[in-house]
Amino acid sequence: MSQRLVRRCRPYLFINYARFQRVSSRRSFFQGSAWHANNGGERHVTNDYKRRVAQLEEAQGTLEECYPPLAQSQRARVTVEEFRSKFNDLLNSGETQHDEQVLVAGRIQAVRTAGNKLLFLDLKQEGHTIQVICQLRELNANANTEPPEFKAFAKLVRKGDWYEANGRPHRSLNGELSVLADSLPVLLAPSLHQIPDTLDDAETRSTNRPVDMLVNAEAVQTLRVRHLVERHLNDFFGQRGFTKVSTPILSAGAGGAIARPFETEATELERQTLNLRIAPELWLKRLVVGGMEKVYEIGPAFRNEGVDATHNPEFYTCEFYEALATLDDLMVTTEQLLASMSQSIDKERDARLSALPLPEVSFESPFPKLQFIPTIERESGRALPDLAHPDAAHRELTRLFKDQDIPLPSNPTLPRLLDALGAHYIEPLCQSPTFITHHPAVLSPLSKHAICPQTNQLISLRAELFIQGREYANMYEEENSPFAQRRKFQEQLAFREVDGESDGKGGLDENYLETLEWGLPPTGGWGCGIDRLVMLFAGRERISDVLPFGTLRNVVALGKAR
Repeated sequence: MSQRLVRRCRPYLFINYARFQRVSSRRSFFQGSAWHANNGGERHVTNDYKRRVAQLEEAQGTLEECYPPLAQSQRARVTVEEFRSKFNDLLNSGETQHDEQVLVAGRIQAVRTAGNKLLFLDLKQEGHTIQVICQLRELNANANTEPPEFKAFAKLVRKGDWYEANGRPHRSLNGELSVLADSLPVLLAPSLHQIPDTLDDAETRSTNRPVDMLVNAEAVQTLRVRHLVERHLNDFFGQRGFTKVSTPILSAGAGGAIARPFETEATELERQTLNLRIAPELWLKRLVVGGMEKVYEIGPAFRNEGVDATHNPEFYTCEFYEALATLDDLMVTTEQLLASMSQSIDKERDARLSALPLPEVSFESPFPKLQFIPTIERESGRALPDLAHPDAAHRELTRLFKDQDIPLPSNPTLPRLLDALGAHYIEPLCQSPTFITHHPAVLSPLSKHAICPQTNQLISLRAELFIQGREYANMYEEENSPFAQRRKFQEQLAFREVDGESDGKGGLDENYLETLEWGLPPTGGWGCGIDRLVMLFAGRERISDVLPFGTLRNVVALGKAR
């Protein structure tokens, strides 16, 4: 069911540390990094790193003292968000709430001095920032802090360090809510490197994700969107009576889709080839047979294929299966899900997602629908051949590609020719959310089939959702006849002998066919790529931007760096 596209690998993902040159910053990222590896893997320590370590040793006595355990305190530690929520409307400019004492912690975002007796620190925690005012007069009165100690602290603290500060709620003369420190803030964990002011080079960002997250708010906020997407999926299906399950990732035969699987072995099972799953579909339908009539899963799937801007061999999907649901039901559910998800995420944009662009997409229902065969015929100006005769249809479609000057796909089987025509003629029409429906039966071996009254062709009861030319969801009425499913599997195997694709099984999935013999009720099935949903709602163009540590190439490179 996966879309066949020409994938272009990005060679910059292979570039190692020594070749990073294009950081748009007022100082190079590597001037603030502790080390980089040469061809021999030797660790080169920078002068800045040496000076910072020496400074910490001199100030704290030992480096171990720079990483203390959290002190047990009778004062309740509050988050920055809680502090702002509680005290934001209680103080006027210049006022201090002396009867309240608070303890806050966070990473230093900025250090500002006003003479030698006043220091301002901006602490950031969970996306919220609070100002801490260190005034020598207050520190001396409450903690006997002397000028040399204050001076040493001002020299030590810097952007990137984690500090804990205790004090009293205060609003500065310019109206900023602050913590007026009673004692010098306590170092919890220093940054041994200078955090760059900006970091916009794609190579550096993808291979140094923690630094990227420290510098670029959109990197963290994109992962926040991922959390919101998954949370909404759980809420949406939970409210509709679905049961969430986890099905096997490792098994003999990947199953559930047509793609090249990953292979491995287990020490417990000698000479047995195992596969990482391509999709959870067949497992979930087994559960429907067993009586779980509304079931869904969110989890990883694996396809041993290429990496490009929108594909990664390891990706996350959400699939649900509902007994007695029709194709129309599935499309309505899709519309409701995306509209409510958009509203849920938009509620957090001002407070937590301000660095991300708004998606230029309207989820007003009903979404337009384009039938596969009639749309191709309209856009190409040619009638498609009778697909009930595969050999003749293959010859005529090949001629159509030549006449219309459309590049032939590799190993051009009948399914691949039809899929390429859909990508060429239909997908570009789907800028707003649009369903492509009634695919030729040969494209959907796991779905119910029927004769289209408009074209008199055998079609699948299937729909795909496309937005801005990209596929987001795939849904159909499941084939529940073990006899029809066996025939469709056999037809599928014949095409595999030509195009070389596989699902990890050398023959028919007899166990699944036997399961169908126990009675799968008419069932609607639906699958959606979570990574692409995050790309849509976070306004990101590359799948690597929505994965915590980038694509497979990035992850492998990080492993080799050890």
